[in-house]
Amino acid sequence: MRQLYVRIYLLLGCSLLIGVFFAFDLQQYLTLEHIKSHHAFYKQYYAQNPTLTLLIYFVFLLTLTALSIPGLSIVILAAASIFGFPVTLVVTSFADVFGSILAFLGSRYLFGKKLQDRHPIRLQAVNQGIAKEGALYLLSLRLIPLFPCFLINLLMGLTKIPVTTFYWATQLGKLPHNAIYANAGTQISKSDSLLGIFSPEVVISFLLIGAFPLFAKKGLRWAKVRKANYFPQETQQPCAEYRQDSFQIVEHSGEWRKWGE
Repeated sequence: MRQLYVRIYLLLGCSLLIGVFFAFDLQQYLTLEHIKSHHAFYKQYYAQNPTLTLLIYFVFLLTLTALSIPGLSIVILAAASIFGFPVTLVVTSFADVFGSILAFLGSRYLFGKKLQDRHPIRLQAVNQGIAKEGALYLLSLRLIPLFPCFLINLLMGLTKIPVTTFYWATQLGKLPHNAIYANAGTQISKSDSLLGIFSPEVVISFLLIGAFPLFAKKGLRWAKVRKANYFPQETQQPCAEYRQDSFQIVEHSGEWRKWGE
């Protein structure tokens, strides 16, 4: 009963914070126009209070990530235009990953155990895949910017992936994207639109990041073939693999079926 009350209070607290954010129209501050019009003020405030400004930025970014509130990319762009590339990358990397961990743990604490108890068979294939190659799977999801980061945080909380694996895969997987946005943010004062800050080099960097998991998968398959030649008995057991077109995990012994209930 006590855990139920804790879950209820946690949900109410998160809902209240999100409601306050949208009720007071705070998203208006997460726009390129607002950042450019107040850029000189933020720059001067940072020069006078560097430690406090970085602390505020860290907590603010962590809160946005933990509550799955949109606008993360705009915040990183703004920070880079004020702090510069190196400082923004370091602070953003840790604030982003700690916020992701909070969202991940919140999802696991609120819903993970209940779903694991109600659907153990349906989640078995996912948990087996995570246990075998969960780090590469999560790393691929992080590197390919096709899935919302907040959705990955919440869905991974429903699995049994270890927190340490989630941490380093998230830290490593989000680092290239944070670096790209931080680099683009240094040009924010020179552009009048959001699209203008993305140079051809930045676009090419995104394409290279998206292509990396494909090479990683080929390397993994090659390693499996080599392992099968040396350890044929170990490869007879069902194992998890990635379906390239949709990143759904399937077993060799049978395809993972969608939840019907």
